[in-house]
Amino acid sequence: MRKLTYFIACSIDGFIGGPDGDASFMYRFVDQEFIEFLKAEYPETMATQGRRALGLDDLPNKRFDTVVQGRASYDLALKEGITSPYAHLREYVASRTLDPSPDPNVEIIASDLVGRVRALKAEESPLGIYLCGGSAVAGELIDEVDELVIKTYPVLLGTGMPMFTTGFDVSDFVPDADAVRVFGNGVVVRTYNRKR
Repeated sequence: MRKLTYFIACSIDGFIGGPDGDASFMYRFVDQEFIEFLKAEYPETMATQGRRALGLDDLPNKRFDTVVQGRASYDLALKEGITSPYAHLREYVASRTLDPSPDPNVEIIASDLVGRVRALKAEESPLGIYLCGGSAVAGELIDEVDELVIKTYPVLLGTGMPMFTTGFDVSDFVPDADAVRVFGNGVVVRTYNRKR
């Protein structure tokens, strides 16, 4: 069974964006040290356009071969005229309103998101599934998330879009003590695995 990994950026107080979902204020923390980390550890989490701009098109996928994201996250790319933001992965977008898909590389999941993700997890592959966001999709898939990789940026928002939009439900995860990285700009990346 392959893992579903929620690889997400958030503020110290756990928000992945402002009340409107805007997370552009976090881009200032993506410096050369952080890019080198992504290149070495999570190259497929960089969008295709970003990889191309950095001359990294040839980087092989290391951890994931599939990405699942919500409509709001996907809309950020569409607003820039990009219909396949992760062309180096199999792309799925959870949306009840987007039909048909604007790109042949992007499959729309219009219903039974949990069932579709369970089917993806059951596939034979050495690589996992990258849950890109946003909070509503993560909330719907919370029981399917096997791993959290949280990039915490040194800012407080006070309010905004939470990591998960869901009702109160305790889910236990354990930290991977060997997978904590602190960067010179104050960013901390931590990995947690679902407690079984």
